[in-house]
Amino acid sequence: MTDDIVASVVRQWQTVNPELDTGPMEIIGRINRCAALLQQAEDAPLRSAGLTRAEFDLLGAVRRTDRELTPGELARETFSSGAAVTKRLRALQDRALVERRGDERDRRVAHVRLTDEGRALVDRLLPEQLAYERTVLAGLDRSGRDELASRLSELLVQLEGRLGGARR
Repeated sequence: MTDDIVASVVRQWQTVNPELDTGPMEIIGRINRCAALLQQAEDAPLRSAGLTRAEFDLLGAVRRTDRELTPGELARETFSSGAAVTKRLRALQDRALVERRGDERDRRVAHVRLTDEGRALVDRLLPEQLAYERTVLAGLDRSGRDELASRLSELLVQLEGRLGGARR
């Protein structure tokens, strides 16, 4: 098996400081490197539809909950800031993929729903995006993918609890 970039970095650190425990770097460094490479790939189906991953995540949150959401709920669902959600919603509204409706009781609150075009786009793109992601992971066999998903889930649950990112 060929060494990855993180293995090279770890070896360099161990040469410079052999007493250093580089174990965390071997995990977190690899997660960060994988995330960076996946972001560079830029999600081809989404890009071809003129969407960013963050915009698609907003559309997907409204679609999968199957109800109107407020911008605050969308921020929580997508782990985004309120300002980022507002900016993305404006772009999606300009493309007629979402609509906002004011709350009858509190005019400061907006409710966001997909337009028919937005719903059709999500329903068309999600299978394409999942097929693309399946191709990205094709080098791992089924048991390897299952094990990786399970271990990443364990890490995520720990981090959400420890770092305050838990949603439910």
